[in-house]
Amino acid sequence: MGLFTRKPTTDDAASATALASPPPETPVERAKDASAKALAPPKPALPTRPRSELVVDERARRFQELKTEIHRKLVDQLDMTKLAQNANEEIREQVRQLVSALCDEADSLMSYTERQHLAQEILDETFGLGPLEALLADMHVSDILINGPGHVYVERGGQLTLTDVKFKDNGHLLHIIDKIVAPLGRRCDETCPMVDARLKDGSRVNAIIPPLAIDGPALSIRRFGKDPITWDDYIRFRSCAPEMVEFLRACVLSGLNILIAGGTGSGKTTLLNNLSAFIPEDERIVTVEDAAELQLRQPHVVRLETRPANIEGKGRITIRDLIINTLRMRPDRIVVGECRGGETLDMLQAMNTGHEGSLTTIHANSTRDVVQRIETMVMMAGFELPSRAIRQQFASAVSIIVQAARLTGGPRKIIAITEVQGMEGDVVTMQDIFRFEQDGVNAAGKACGRLVATGVRPSFVERLKSHGAAVDNEWFTARDLMADEE
Repeated sequence: MGLFTRKPTTDDAASATALASPPPETPVERAKDASAKALAPPKPALPTRPRSELVVDERARRFQELKTEIHRKLVDQLDMTKLAQNANEEIREQVRQLVSALCDEADSLMSYTERQHLAQEILDETFGLGPLEALLADMHVSDILINGPGHVYVERGGQLTLTDVKFKDNGHLLHIIDKIVAPLGRRCDETCPMVDARLKDGSRVNAIIPPLAIDGPALSIRRFGKDPITWDDYIRFRSCAPEMVEFLRACVLSGLNILIAGGTGSGKTTLLNNLSAFIPEDERIVTVEDAAELQLRQPHVVRLETRPANIEGKGRITIRDLIINTLRMRPDRIVVGECRGGETLDMLQAMNTGHEGSLTTIHANSTRDVVQRIETMVMMAGFELPSRAIRQQFASAVSIIVQAARLTGGPRKIIAITEVQGMEGDVVTMQDIFRFEQDGVNAAGKACGRLVATGVRPSFVERLKSHGAAVDNEWFTARDLMADEE
């Protein structure tokens, strides 16, 4: 069968073509196709970017290339390490002139404004923290939140906004993180991808990088301005009333143990700074912090800071280690930046063993939550203590709880000053001396209300007087102390 084959003819090819081709459409079918095409939605056009945007992107790319090129030339010509250590204004001006000269060599078409902008960015990279410098110079910025190189948010007046500040890439952001943590003897790399640090002005810094941060390095900076917030500012912003300030002054002078509670961003550290200002200057104060940010004004202060483990996983010094060591340093006052774990047990024991007038902060959303948080954190110390024993330790150690909060729309207030009275059965008894009563939200979207005295006279008033504090009984008369503006 396969030995003989017939050559295909012209008629065969025509037949094959006829079989492969669809039959011709009838007039009715052609009409249906035309109707379907008319009813079908139009295909979306591919998005096209305006020419102006393409030009802007090209200029931005050229700007970044030029900045990198000039920065490399600057590094080649100067000893940048020595310059960074002696970055006075005269040296900055000399570097600025050199940068301008390099700009002239690299691109004569740049405008004067663009050259100045480029020179400033290079100076920021050389002497500072690059793109962060402009944000750090803005005194109205309270938080800087960086979610990868292209998304930088800031908080101003309690409102978060996206800025136009950007980093070149992940490597650029990692370089800035390293510039922050390296002078503190800390590191942020694959073996230690999380770090707490501080800036020179005391601002708190947290960084977390891949592989823990999936979308790129994340950097959070809690600002502490050059002009710290004072009690006058608290009163001016209606965060507390003058009577509350005088009462807290008397409590600190009398050596009462005070616990500051509040949620994230409620102003606990700022409040701790201001309460510590009432400590007499002739007392020895020892502070313990994860990253040193307290700014005490007294002359006799010893500041202690935790240390992370080294690259071998050894040498870590925790807050708990430092509190235990603090007891051997003959402190008059112990100030702990924040209790968040097993160190809470050591802090309570220190308060109960003669170290009066101690101050610390914890995360808790209300004064009632404080007791539960204390119980949880004490259990983290690894001791199987019954809840009643923990509550007794707490009730005998802490005299005052100052509750701070960040309310709707951003305002921060002291919403309660509460006395810890003691125990009734298994329950810690407390009573508010002052509190904030919210009436609603004003036209600007901010919570508004009144600071009131509850009419409760604390049980330790006589102690305040015996320590020389000027106590006005009018403080405790039930009344409105201060109301927010509508």
